[in-house]
Parts: sequence; structure tokens; C-alpha cells
Amino acid sequence: MKNTWSNKWKGSLQPRKQRKYRSNAPLHVRRRFVSATLSDELRKKFSRRSFPLRKGDEVEIMRGKFRGTKGTVEKADLKNSKVYIDSAKRKKVNGSEIMVPIDPSNLRILDIKTEDKTRAEAIRKDKAEPSRAELRSA
Repeated sequence: MKNTWSNKWKGSLQPRKQRKYRSNAPLHVRRRFVSATLSDELRKKFSRRSFPLRKGDEVEIMRGKFRGTKGTVEKADLKNSKVYIDSAKRKKVNGSEIMVPIDPSNLRILDIKTEDKTRAEAIRKDKAEPSRAELRSA
């Protein structure tokens, strides 16, 4: 098995190869791994199912100890594919509070931060393209 990451990789049923692909992927590819589903209103608005998370996005936690908690993304850790939210904190033994890492698959995006020009452009570009459902009906 090759040691380097390749963007030509088509996929495999072997979990070890899937893990290897994710662990050896460069940061520009890992950004897509830190994606969460959009809320129903945003799905209709942007005609897509999920979107990569970034600092400032408003999300709701869907699974785990903090289920139902809403907050904003404080940090997106691409190396570990985790997200830190301001309202998901726990106390350490010494009394200080730390943010708990949460897997992006357990989140729902409620509001997207679009002040960034490139991100707003990416959303507009996706909105301009017809969705799969529209293509099937045509």
C-alpha cells in the first residue's frame, strides 16, 4: 500500500484504507471533513445538504451530553476533525473550564457567517448550480 496521499483515490471498502486516506489528507481536503448538515431553512435557501464549518457559525448540538445546546463555533480543529463550541464546556478538577471537542457530524448549522467574501461567493456559486432534484425533474 502506498505511503503518500493521493487525490486520485476512488475509495475502498477496507476501513484501514479509509482511515489512512483521512489521516494522510492535506489541510485543504480535511476542511471538507469538518462539515455539518444545514437546518431545513438553510437547505432550501442554499439548495445543498451540508457545508464546511468555520469560526463564527451558529450551530445546534444534536447528539451527546450537550444535545439541544446552541452556540457559536469558536475553533475548528482540522488535524483532529473536531469543533469547539462556546456553550459546550466542562469543569476541570482545578476549577477551570475548557471547551469540549465535538464531532461535526453531531452538529446542525443554524446560521452561516458570510462576511468573508470567498465564503459568500462559494454559497452563491452553489446556489446558481441546479440541484440534483431539479436535474431529475427536467
